[in-house]
Amino acid sequence: MFKEIEIRTKDRVDFVDITSKLKEIVRQSNIEEGLMTVFVPHTTAGITINEHADPSVVNDIKKQLEKLVPANNGYSHSEGNSDAHIKASLIGSSVNIIIRNGEMMLGTWQGVFFCEFDGPRRRKIYVYIK
Repeated sequence: MFKEIEIRTKDRVDFVDITSKLKEIVRQSNIEEGLMTVFVPHTTAGITINEHADPSVVNDIKKQLEKLVPANNGYSHSEGNSDAHIKASLIGSSVNIIIRNGEMMLGTWQGVFFCEFDGPRRRKIYVYIK
């Protein structure tokens, strides 16, 4: 099963919790056992699994990424978004989630986040379940 999710991000750096959207896709798929791949087809955005119970975790991640890869650091890329490309590379463009008994096997505190580093934009996320 293949699904495309479209989202709009609100800020230059924005983490969007897409866990509930993914749970709904799994429910619609009627797949009891399988693997879900979530892929972001953008070079300035990524996807990650992390804590979604406490929003301060996402804020800490954003803050530390900015310290590691500042927005303005004399980059040579002419579009002015080199930091976004680097942050997206650090976070990664895909995650795999096991499906068992028709549910995503995430830990108690885990959620799936789309990570925007060059927004606001309209973005796509591809979801494949097998």
